[in-house]
This record gives sequence, C-alpha cells and structure tokens, in this order.
Amino acid sequence: MNVGVVGLGLIGGSIAKGYKADKNAVHKVYGADRDNIMLDYAIMSGAVDEKLDENTIGECDLIFVCLYPKATMEYLEKNSKYINKNALVIDSCGTKREVCEVGFAMAKEYGFTFVGGHPMAGTHNSGFKYSRATMFSGAPMVIVPPVFDDMELLDRVKGHLAPLGFKAISVTTAASHDKMIAFTSQMAHIVSNAYIKSPEARSHKGFSAGSYKDLTRVAQLNPDMWTQLFMENGDFLLDELDNFIENVTAYRDAIKNKDEELLYKLLDDGRRIKGEIDG
Repeated sequence: MNVGVVGLGLIGGSIAKGYKADKNAVHKVYGADRDNIMLDYAIMSGAVDEKLDENTIGECDLIFVCLYPKATMEYLEKNSKYINKNALVIDSCGTKREVCEVGFAMAKEYGFTFVGGHPMAGTHNSGFKYSRATMFSGAPMVIVPPVFDDMELLDRVKGHLAPLGFKAISVTTAASHDKMIAFTSQMAHIVSNAYIKSPEARSHKGFSAGSYKDLTRVAQLNPDMWTQLFMENGDFLLDELDNFIENVTAYRDAIKNKDEELLYKLLDDGRRIKGEIDG
C-alpha cells in the first residue's frame, strides 16, 4: 500500500514509522513537512521513502493529514484536486466539526473518500524525534465517517489502519466527538496548565509525589496547537469550564465556611463517581 503522511511531527512521524514497521506487508511511505531538514531526516532514517507533493500524492492509496486544524483545512482545499479518486484520506485533528465539514466537501467535489480521525495516543512531547512505530499499539481510534451505515467503508478503514495496531475503533459524529473531547482531553489540559501557575510551584521539590506528577503532566503543552483546538471547540469547552468552576466553588465555599459535613459529602461524591466510572 502507498501511504502519504502530511506533517511529520509526533503523530505523523509515528504513523509513518508504524507502516514501515509492518511485518505483514511492505508499504511505501511518502512524506511532507514544512521543515525540509526534518523531511530529509525522516527519509534518511527510513521512516519515509519519498517526498509527498502534487506529483506523487496521486499514487497514494491512503493519506493522513497530521497538521493543526487550520493547516489541515488549508491543505485539503489546496491539494484535493491532486488526490486519487480511489484514495482514503484521514485527518488526525483533536477537533472534528470544522475539519470534517471541509474534508467531506472536498471529497464530494473531487471524488475521494474522507474520514475524520482522532488517534487517542500521544505524549506531552512533540516532534518527529519523539515519534515511534508502536505509538498506537493498543490505543483507541475515533473516526467520523460521512455516513454511519456504510459497513464496506468501515471495513476498509479498519483494514487500512490495521498496521498501526489500534485496539478499538469507535465511530461517532463530529459534534459528539467534540463534546466528549472537551471533557476527556481539553479540560484536563486547562486544569493542569492553570494548576501549575500556583506561586508554590517553583518550590515544590521534596514535597510532591505521584499526584503532583499525574496532575501536571500535560501542563507542558503546545500552546499553538491547543489554542486552535480550544477556540474551535469553544462552545463545548465553555460548558465544561462553567461546570468545573461551579464544582470547585462548592469545595471552596465549604472550606471557607468550615462546613465539614458538606466538604465530606463533596469528596465522597467524587470518590463514588470515580468508582462507578471505572467499574
């Protein structure tokens, strides 16, 4: 299979390496990146075979667009006319509504198949040097197809993604994805990023353990990417922020008012809900 990867950062680099490491088939990987030095390095390292451009994109059976949301939409609008009509195109953005709107429109106009994608894996580090062939092994993958009842398309997507080793593939709508991701991912990054701004943070050494590390791991985020994701998903994210502020305020008020009974109830409710969620 000929695979094109646009954007050779953490996710794109891991996708390229994953297909090259497939023991069940030989894949040719074409790569594109705005950093020509990085692209040359990816080729020299064996993760990419050739450069992906308007002359080679038509040879690809499968294309991953691994860019920030705005850049993904711009790439599709500029390059869709070169894509093979038999190709499957998947993006990897953390929000889906705006990207899928453009992707589905381009696919309809030029005849290829577009499916929104969000691989649920990664690290707080970014860049090709942190990418690895096993990044997606055992991880979930969320897809947003143009229609839900096209089982042939879903089988095609699963088959094309098989070399990356995803444990499960979930199918949803763009709006449902964005609503859920506001809670599961975006809020976690905001809470972590805000928490680390405490004036005590710089002198925490010797006083912190696992809970501190768990809560602050994603504070070291990529501000360019997350700003785009937060702004594009502002409606759902604001709902989650308002809910969180209300809950945190309840803890604050209980402590301020020395209401031990209420504080106990708030803590016990959180403990109980966590237990129910985790089974």
